Amino acid sequence: MTFGYILSIATFASIYAILILGLNILTGYTKQVSLGHAAFFAIGAYTQALLITKAGLTFWSALPLTILLSMIIGVVMGLPSLRVSDDFLVLTTIGLNFIVMGITEYFDFFGGAMGIIGITMPTIGGKSIGTTGYFLITLSFLLLTICICYLFSKTWGRLAMEATGEDEDAAQSLGINTSIYKMYAFALSSTFTGLAGVLWAHSIGSVFPRNFSFEMSVLFLSMLVFGGLGTIRGAVFGAFVLYILPEFFRFIENYRMLVYGGMLAMIVILQPNGILGRGGLLDRCILRLVKKKAETQEIS
Repeated sequence: MTFGYILSIATFASIYAILILGLNILTGYTKQVSLGHAAFFAIGAYTQALLITKAGLTFWSALPLTILLSMIIGVVMGLPSLRVSDDFLVLTTIGLNFIVMGITEYFDFFGGAMGIIGITMPTIGGKSIGTTGYFLITLSFLLLTICICYLFSKTWGRLAMEATGEDEDAAQSLGINTSIYKMYAFALSSTFTGLAGVLWAHSIGSVFPRNFSFEMSVLFLSMLVFGGLGTIRGAVFGAFVLYILPEFFRFIENYRMLVYGGMLAMIVILQPNGILGRGGLLDRCILRLVKKKAETQEIS
């Protein structure tokens, strides 16, 4: 593997980690399962692409507008969650995914099936930052997202979201406005996912409707479940591992997805809380070490 190839993989893995951190707020905290998150991903990517290619804005001037629009659309798309839940919400998010795909594919304003090309790399001082510079920017946004998610995890908002996800009626009896916190979850989730879409569009240099298919939404949810629902470490771990892992199976090109799918199924069956989730493999190892240390101290 060349350095450029490794850098490219690390860049995309970082982008997906930002997206999964956003999905974790929605699904990990409020338990609102989304199988249409590729729609929010597409909104961020297409908005940025249109602002760059048609409005003539730069990466830096278009970025805040794209994030703001992603948040607003996320809230609008989250309105159905106030009326439906569980399986019906899953079906609703799937429908949203296909609606966004249909709009981008069949309306010429969005480039149709030919997509939008010519999305250039960001520039600093009039010079393109290049692959290495773009990786550093992506990594910086990932670290910023992790910091924001960590700070949010220490607030009342996260507790209210988790209470809403565990038992909505009980949360309402405690005075929690569950509708508001559902909207907060959709707003924050779509904001981070829109940011991931922006970074992805510039890294690829083009966007096409088929880049945001239902299969991508399934992949995103798989990353979160694999790493561990409701945890920051699980979201980042799941994104990196499930993006990088297929690259190691390129030597069995015709069977690598079979091996990848089998490994994922085993993890879900054996580790339902995820590898790094609460009560997962890491938590059990830490608990075992603490217990062993305590027993050693008692003996001594």
